[in-house]
Amino acid sequence: MEEGIKPEKVKYDSTYRPGTYQVQVDYFRNYKNSKKDIIFLGNSLTAHIDWSELLQNKHVRNRGISSDITFGVLERLDEVIEGKPAKVFLLIGINDISRNVPEDVILANYSKIIRRIKAGSPKTKIYVQTLLPTNNSFDKFKKHYNKEKQTAVVNQGIKKIAATENVTVVDLHPHFADGDGKLKLEYTHDGLHLTIEGYKKWAEILEKYL
Repeated sequence: MEEGIKPEKVKYDSTYRPGTYQVQVDYFRNYKNSKKDIIFLGNSLTAHIDWSELLQNKHVRNRGISSDITFGVLERLDEVIEGKPAKVFLLIGINDISRNVPEDVILANYSKIIRRIKAGSPKTKIYVQTLLPTNNSFDKFKKHYNKEKQTAVVNQGIKKIAATENVTVVDLHPHFADGDGKLKLEYTHDGLHLTIEGYKKWAEILEKYL
């Protein structure tokens, strides 16, 4: 690169929120909280399953919103913190990647999320989960496919942040990746979201943390 020429900054929209975002946040705010709650916080991968049914645990609460990004989680984090839950399981970031949010920005948001939970609810145990792979043999979510490099950078960063902040990493990615680093076909129906077999595998991984 010639001297004096700066690389072009990637454009991204931190203000993006899913169409149902505010409606769902309103729902969440209306639910009763308990200090025994186990919160699952994230995007559609979290939102699509009834976690209390899957895990057979009456204390589990689903706080997933389809299409959400790290900025959206930060915006609605007070609702989670105010309940002073026992545990929070976080999985967020693949939609950021699909929307060209740089990896360092995603990771900075991860740090903010963790620090805000720790500051507002010190007794809450925090579990950060690594991003799942995707599979480009489908054609429905093209902006999410072929992002193995970005996903690897974010996952490595998540592990470093977890070590710095002394929170637990649940390393989901290797359990879901095939030999080529793609999401295993038996675990997905569209290259991004999970089949029931995928959720069963996830539940199996989580068992020791619950």
